[in-house]
Amino acid sequence: MALASLVRRKAYLLSRNLSNSPADALKYSFSLSNFSRGFASGSEENDVVVIGGGPGGYVAAIKAAQLGLKTTCIEKRGTLGGTCLNVGCIPSKALLHSSHMYHEATHSFAGHGVKFSSVEIDLPAMMAQKDKAVSNLTRGIEGLFKKNKVNYVKGYGKFISPSEVSVDTIEGVRTVVKGKNIIIATGSDVKSLPGITIDEKRIVSSTGALALQEVPKKLIVIGAGYIGLEMGSVWGRLGSEVTVVEFAPDIVPSMDAEIRKQFQRSLEKQKMKFMLKTKVVGVDTSGNGVKLTVEPAAGGDQTTLEADVVLVSAGRSPFTAGLGLDKIGVETDKIGRILVNDRFATNVAGVYAIGDVIPGPMLAHKAEEDGVACVEFIAGKHGHVDYDKVPGVVYTHPEVASVGKTEEQVKALGVDYRVGKFPFLANSRAKAIDDAEGIVKILADKETDKILGVHIMAPNAGELIHEAVLAINYDASSEDIARVCHAHPTMSEALKEAAMATYDKPIHI
Repeated sequence: MALASLVRRKAYLLSRNLSNSPADALKYSFSLSNFSRGFASGSEENDVVVIGGGPGGYVAAIKAAQLGLKTTCIEKRGTLGGTCLNVGCIPSKALLHSSHMYHEATHSFAGHGVKFSSVEIDLPAMMAQKDKAVSNLTRGIEGLFKKNKVNYVKGYGKFISPSEVSVDTIEGVRTVVKGKNIIIATGSDVKSLPGITIDEKRIVSSTGALALQEVPKKLIVIGAGYIGLEMGSVWGRLGSEVTVVEFAPDIVPSMDAEIRKQFQRSLEKQKMKFMLKTKVVGVDTSGNGVKLTVEPAAGGDQTTLEADVVLVSAGRSPFTAGLGLDKIGVETDKIGRILVNDRFATNVAGVYAIGDVIPGPMLAHKAEEDGVACVEFIAGKHGHVDYDKVPGVVYTHPEVASVGKTEEQVKALGVDYRVGKFPFLANSRAKAIDDAEGIVKILADKETDKILGVHIMAPNAGELIHEAVLAINYDASSEDIARVCHAHPTMSEALKEAAMATYDKPIHI
């Protein structure tokens, strides 16, 4: 018997014990209608079933519905948006903004003629603002599901066949959702390190770092990637002494080397300390704090570091555990990523995968593009995502944003190229607001002037980069950007000047 039928049968039996109040009957009827609308019964086949309601999954579900496909999205968390919205991109940006406001108040406002007798941190209020932003956005996605008629199942899904997903719902009911096409969009999870147990109190992942109850006096960050540097910045601005331990010789290894060096100098001026080419070999939590034993990556004398909190930020791993992939024969690589073709199809007919569970940059916006393209293929249309043209942003202050190739990658290709640069110290808007640290760097083919890569370090680099993203996607030249009129005074003029420096000469330097 279908789940909906069982629910209605139970409703009839229970209603015998209800009072004769019309209000009670109406109330019970309403709750049952919501329940039955929230879940797909085993007898109802969908055109598309999406496992995972993160940026890739919920976007894929909405796009599928917009294309006229009957769609169900399964999400185990009980709130949509995945890691990004709930415990990643969004809450971290909320804290980055709040902590930046505090830092500006204590370090910069007086220079602008704004003075206070005292400034203090209200951490609970800061956390409440962050939580409010998350809550509003998750509810917004549920509203989009209703608007687009996407069926939403809250529970943990796993394959029982290539066209069937068993779901243990958060209400404790087990049901089966059927689909002609099933998209795996389960995202990624924190990568653990041998010998280090994350308790989300003293040794935390990024999730725990977003919910600390007090500002730690000393914070050690293991890993100098995007997440580690962003969370280190948050707590550093609020008063923590931050030390970053990184096994590699450089921070953010994927970043253009010249920009990376300037970026590290900027963070060091903000009192962030770095121990590069260093590995953690021991952890002691027996006392009140945490003691880390570290040594040079190449071997050597060991030293001990002490901290109140340690943030483990050594990357992320595809989340595919418990999905039953082995049961249906879906192929994965050595690190657990699902193998797909250029149409996001796995080796199992009717099963697709997108986002962090497949090769490519682990970025929310990349997952969204995957989701749209995958659904377009399913609907008989054409989809496309070029991973070489996906922008990346570190949301510190200044921010660092890039798209395309680094200078090191261009050199490795053996391409003759030109470089154009322009510092924000020569940009009138940056000088006017007294926030002029940073640079724009453009790489272009020497013969054709086609833009190969753009790298920006600036207060709002994450916004400025998208002119370059558009240019690269349409194979524009540096001269194309240089000859476009940019409003004055704006930070974007620095991109125009860097473009001018690439194909000819800049005006303002």
